[in-house]
Amino acid sequence: MFLIKNGRLITEEAILEGFDLLIADNKISRIARSGEIQTGYNVEVIDALGGYVSPGFIDIHSDYIEHMAAPRPTTLMDFHLSLRETEKQLITHGITTMFHSLSLYKSSEYEYKPIREPENVKQFIDLIEETHYIKHLIRHRFHARFEIDNTEELENLKKYIDENKVHLVSFMDHSPGQGQYRHLEIYRSTVKSYNNISDEAIDAIIHRHQVKDKISIDDMREVANMATERGIAVASHDDDSLEKLELVKSIGTTISEFPITLEIAKKAKEMGLYTIAGAPNVLLGRSHSGNLSAAEAIKHGVIDILCSDYYPAALLHSIFNLTENIGLDLVEMMKLVTLNPAKAVKLENEIGSIREGKKADLLIIERLADGFPVITGVFVDGKLIQKTNYRI
Repeated sequence: MFLIKNGRLITEEAILEGFDLLIADNKISRIARSGEIQTGYNVEVIDALGGYVSPGFIDIHSDYIEHMAAPRPTTLMDFHLSLRETEKQLITHGITTMFHSLSLYKSSEYEYKPIREPENVKQFIDLIEETHYIKHLIRHRFHARFEIDNTEELENLKKYIDENKVHLVSFMDHSPGQGQYRHLEIYRSTVKSYNNISDEAIDAIIHRHQVKDKISIDDMREVANMATERGIAVASHDDDSLEKLELVKSIGTTISEFPITLEIAKKAKEMGLYTIAGAPNVLLGRSHSGNLSAAEAIKHGVIDILCSDYYPAALLHSIFNLTENIGLDLVEMMKLVTLNPAKAVKLENEIGSIREGKKADLLIIERLADGFPVITGVFVDGKLIQKTNYRI
């Protein structure tokens, strides 16, 4: 049992000051005014030192594990080591639930990533599944990112869903001329940044991608139905038109990842889809591929969720960037990385907010003398996972 005192509790409705929070039986047992909760010898008191107490962050789109497993194009680290070391890093960034976004990707014109070979993806899926039954730090989940030209892996995706190893499915299409690369010049510059090849060679690549085989709409609908029947959310990636939104909505999609423009983000919201943007986009002030500005979209109220995408530290710092540099409400901004992603993946009854009866996934966030936000305490399932003490 733990009693958190001297913290500012960020609830769904407000920031509560002068309240204590009791953790018992792995859950938030009671929230009451300071001094009202009587404690016994078996309760450890945690002093939040005036810092914020927030829900743990829920990251539903991040390929960070790929970078940990394959830090160089020709290097592949031990997968068990990679997963263990990754979760140690994630808790320092406040991520208590991670949907590892492993790609079922056919090929890339940018750089070879050995982690995306089917046999390697399968090993990681099995490792993530094993964490549910052995000692671990955070809540690991598998986000199946399926590139729709990867026809050879369609049956394996269905198999993973049938084995209850998938916790989120997204359909992706990175073909040039639409989606993320609707502007071919951006695609050209991206390919050239990885490969020193001629314009003629890039023209051949573009043509090849534009005529390649893809899974059918019926295939997508079958996968989406399998997922929905098991309570698994389905997402669409890089939506760039009303027609695409209507199509993905018709097959059961409930999440729009990285809508390409402000207009499309608005349409997705109007259609009842959860919308996701990257937290690095907030810190950079722009999309790395020249698309939607996350901060602008959040100001317009058309983004529900921030994900770390490829940079876990971005979740914490994007929230404070939005509140302090733009003037948005901290309670509402915190929902972008807690309650809203929990709702999108159907976990809101268990995690995502500070409420009595919910699992005690909690963070203590302090500010250093220069205002820099740091996470000094992490609880997962009511267990104190990490406590950090900054020194002078």
